[in-house]
Amino acid sequence: MKFAIIKERKTPPDRRVVFGPRTLLQVKQQFPEAKFKIEKSKIRIFPDEVYKLAGFNVVKDVSDCDVFLGVKEVPVEALIPNKSYFFFSHTIKKQPYNRRLLQAVLEKNITLYDHETIIDKKGMRLIGFGRYAGIVGAYNAFRTWGLKHASWDLPKANTLADQKALNRQLKQLSVPNMRILLTGGGKVAHGAMEILDALKIPKVSVEAYLTERFSTPVYCNIDALDYNARIDGKTKPLKDFFKNPQAYQSTFMRFAAVTDMLITGHFYGEGAPYLFTRADVKSSEFNIRVVADISCDIDGPVATTLRASTIEDPIYGYDPETESEVDFKNENAIAVMAVDNLPCELPKDASQGFGKIFLKHVIPAFFNNDADGVLERARMTADGKLTPRFSYLHDYVDGKK
Repeated sequence: MKFAIIKERKTPPDRRVVFGPRTLLQVKQQFPEAKFKIEKSKIRIFPDEVYKLAGFNVVKDVSDCDVFLGVKEVPVEALIPNKSYFFFSHTIKKQPYNRRLLQAVLEKNITLYDHETIIDKKGMRLIGFGRYAGIVGAYNAFRTWGLKHASWDLPKANTLADQKALNRQLKQLSVPNMRILLTGGGKVAHGAMEILDALKIPKVSVEAYLTERFSTPVYCNIDALDYNARIDGKTKPLKDFFKNPQAYQSTFMRFAAVTDMLITGHFYGEGAPYLFTRADVKSSEFNIRVVADISCDIDGPVATTLRASTIEDPIYGYDPETESEVDFKNENAIAVMAVDNLPCELPKDASQGFGKIFLKHVIPAFFNNDADGVLERARMTADGKLTPRFSYLHDYVDGKK
């Protein structure tokens, strides 16, 4: 089996890679029969020379390989027919801007595995950069606070070498007495907690957060049933919320009334109540001044997120009265950080972490006859057709939706 580590071709450039040299050596140790070629790249976080020093072939042409491993979407013109590809295709939600990509995959008889579709038997995602989105998003939240209130000036995360360097910067801060609310219970939220823990900010319960006074900064982590309740007043388990989201209403405003900084790490499902609306933000009870929207659902459940921001220009202001974008330093503005590709700011750590979980969950499937069904579940296309699990994309491919 020949694998290719392909060059990232999307603009703006992404420096991440599926396997860094060190992890790739571990792959070779565990699976000596696996062969690797590295496509030359000038932007990858690990230079070509480092791969060469590790004993890998770095070449311009990788077309003789069987499986191509990338991170972001591969441009249509760069796709090689009759191969297998792994990358984030951003097509499984019928994203209009990538319809042509999936059409080309089918036309070129490519077997596509989207990193987002790599799941276990229970349907839980195995692969992703969520932890690093959380780490960088929380760091950026404090950077935003400092710039908004002129209290400190943290460097951008992408100018620092790794998470350790982020933590060194954070340790210099004197965080004021403030309340920080973190939503979600997955990898993103746990990544954000790493930053909060590095700042030694204590975590408090929902009840304490809502009712007690504190003399130091604190944070509270909430999940869906903490900020949603059934309209009929009944109490049911979490699975009921995911099954019947229309039966619930948001109770988020009780948190907004006592929160200074919001960091979102939740997953928002279609049909679920919004956390807060534009009308909610107009309320005198809404006290949040900084929103770090890692989830970045535009013009949706987090009403202050008007658009995705960029690594180059990560912060904008939301004016509650005009419901429009303004300078985030304006007195009445809520500062919003809504970068939608946060792991790109920590490419070295993100690549190393991603490679470890890809080695653990995916590479063995190529050599054990896919014993756990990982490849079978993740395979979106085969023999020029959508696989049964992804047949719902037919109308999308046909241009009907």
